[in-house]
Amino acid sequence: MEDKGTTLLLALAGLMIPFAGFSALLLGLRQAAGAKLSLLDRYLARTVMTYIFVLTAGALLPLLLALYDIQEKWIWRSSAVLFALPMLSLQVTYPRRRRKVIGKGPPPPIFAVFVVLGSAVTLAMLSYVLAGLKYSAAVYITGLTMDFFTVAFAFVTALDVIALDVMMQQPTEVRGAE
Repeated sequence: MEDKGTTLLLALAGLMIPFAGFSALLLGLRQAAGAKLSLLDRYLARTVMTYIFVLTAGALLPLLLALYDIQEKWIWRSSAVLFALPMLSLQVTYPRRRRKVIGKGPPPPIFAVFVVLGSAVTLAMLSYVLAGLKYSAAVYITGLTMDFFTVAFAFVTALDVIALDVMMQQPTEVRGAE
């Protein structure tokens, strides 16, 4: 396996794990500040952690397979299948899973980026790598990176929705300030 691909995969894995921790910590800080954790908060934390661990596994898998002296084309094909199938399953079923837990589907921006764009990226990466075309490693790593940023976008967008919801529930006048 080439060194530049290895470096980028390790950098992605190194970026993803702190993001997962930061996401959980941020929701924990909300609770420490007095906000009650809602079903959406808990669902968001669990979803982000699940996606990030699948993404991290996808970043580390080619490096693990390379340790077994597998041919490079099979490293990328195997990694693409082993990463894309669970990721696509998570992406495509997200609206149904969210509706089951929260009672309503995702907002349109999250649906468009997290579900539609994320699924399209993962499927395009899988198809390209399985076709054995030139730059399969680059396409795999690009797909992984884009999927990570769809998760980050969805998390930040969901935080905005949660913050707006919390602000809407705050009292409009200050008590005891007379």
